Amino acid sequence: MNLKKWFITNKYADFYANGKKFNIDPVVARVIRNRDVYDDEIEEYLSMNISFLNNPRDLKDLDKATDIILGKIDEGKKIRVIGDYDIDGVCSTYILQDGIKQVGGIVDYDIPDRVKDGYGINESLIQKAFDEGIDTIITCDNGIAAREQIKYGKELGMTIVVTDHHDVPYEEIAGEKIEKIPEADAVVDAKQLDCPYPFKELCGASIALKFVTILLEKKGIKDWQKYDYLEMAAIATIGDVVELKKENRLIAKLGMDKIKSTINIGLKALIEVTGLSKENISSYHIGFVIGPCLNAGGRLYTAKLALKLFMCHDYEEALKIALELKNLNDRRKEMTEKGVMQAVSIIEEHKYYNDKVIIAYLPDCHESIIGIVAGRIREKYYRPTFILSKGEDAVKGSGRSIESFHMFDEMIKCQDIFEKFGGHAMAAGLSIKEENIEEFRRQMNDNCQLGEADFVEKLQIDVPMPLDYITEKLINDLSVIEPFGKGNTKPVFARKDISVLNLRIMGKNRNVIKMQVREDKYIFDAIYFGNVEKMMTYLKDKFGQYEIEENLMKRRSDKVKLSMAYYPSVNEYMGRKSLQIIVSDYF
Repeated sequence: MNLKKWFITNKYADFYANGKKFNIDPVVARVIRNRDVYDDEIEEYLSMNISFLNNPRDLKDLDKATDIILGKIDEGKKIRVIGDYDIDGVCSTYILQDGIKQVGGIVDYDIPDRVKDGYGINESLIQKAFDEGIDTIITCDNGIAAREQIKYGKELGMTIVVTDHHDVPYEEIAGEKIEKIPEADAVVDAKQLDCPYPFKELCGASIALKFVTILLEKKGIKDWQKYDYLEMAAIATIGDVVELKKENRLIAKLGMDKIKSTINIGLKALIEVTGLSKENISSYHIGFVIGPCLNAGGRLYTAKLALKLFMCHDYEEALKIALELKNLNDRRKEMTEKGVMQAVSIIEEHKYYNDKVIIAYLPDCHESIIGIVAGRIREKYYRPTFILSKGEDAVKGSGRSIESFHMFDEMIKCQDIFEKFGGHAMAAGLSIKEENIEEFRRQMNDNCQLGEADFVEKLQIDVPMPLDYITEKLINDLSVIEPFGKGNTKPVFARKDISVLNLRIMGKNRNVIKMQVREDKYIFDAIYFGNVEKMMTYLKDKFGQYEIEENLMKRRSDKVKLSMAYYPSVNEYMGRKSLQIIVSDYF
């Protein structure tokens, strides 16, 4: 049974006029409008012009923070960058460390161990830095929630600069949000209420990019674009799944274009060992191939391995590190599948799928993969989901949400039961005592205001488009919408009552359905990469076992008809091109 509810997005503009003005198909103009881009924003949306990036100096404390670091460089003080163990933390650490080095700083870095240290800066990392003669710590992709830890560092007499992009912790008093900002020497985070920066959704690496841009400019280096900071910010922007809107989308576009000519030896090596081509890197490759390899180090070994890769100057050594990361990711995939099976077993046994918020405790699940498992469970049941595992000192948890549930705000309501927590609307992390797990489950579900309609996954259709409208030019025009990702999703087209002439199950694991479909006189190949077993059950239930068996034997008829959500593409085989559709949903 198909549980998604289809909606046609109807946002209005003069699509024909915009198509003519910007030399794109009117359908593409309609898709762009559906991404909440207004007529006066289309030029910026389509642009590859770096001048559309916002002024870094609009970030609160950025001038102050860069002056602090430059002052420390002049004094010959030791500086340490402390990042995080995920893709955003690795990329932002690389940018800050390399940028400070470019202007003559004595700088090194440290990244927390996921299991031993947990997320973000902590007292032991601060004590270690102090004992090693570090004068100044600059955080990236963390720090905004570390009030007590930063207070400890200040008591030691250290200088601490925070750069972060996460939501600012707050207390709600008499209906007013009171921010709990750490008392660092400077705090750079666009999400502070009094920060005038016009775009609030930058990832940590993009904040680091802004920081280094001004750092270099103050030292007279105007051509910061020659460094590989843009591609690192792009990789983090896509890999950290921030919204690809406005400035994020431009950073992603510019950085991905720069990857084609990247001089970063480690990035080139990773692209090679994963079988990709740097000339054809897409957001999909970053999100599902490169990103998971970079994250695998922090999950199963150390995030310093990915950072070492980016800092590598010897290609043979880089290839060895890249291969190690790929192997770690392969192992991570196996562990994830096992974790998902365990989680489903527990959820089904205890009927947690009836809860508004699913909270499943897997004591033996490796805490490095609980976020991925949470995401997979969220997809299966379409419920906000927390997966917990037993850590060394406390139970660790990772959450993934649905669109109608702001996970961080909901956690604020029961913050007293956590040892530590942080996150944003769609994802969060936490530490909690084992004896508080049931109370956590109770409070999250008691407080939850979601109704049944919120638990029906929605599929937004951009254009209900007949197959005969598909041309190679349209497909080429659609490329201007890339890179695809959260907030700038791949367009979805749909058509009712498409005849399925025949179908066959393909692939080594029999996980692909290839169909020949017809609308009027037009015949296309159609490919479906989803749940094959589920689709075949649906077809047999709807049209009967006999009819589907006939279809599988390529005996054409017009009895099997489906409404299909799809994306058009060009299939190239043996030098020949043909139009096809990639089916994403059906009923």
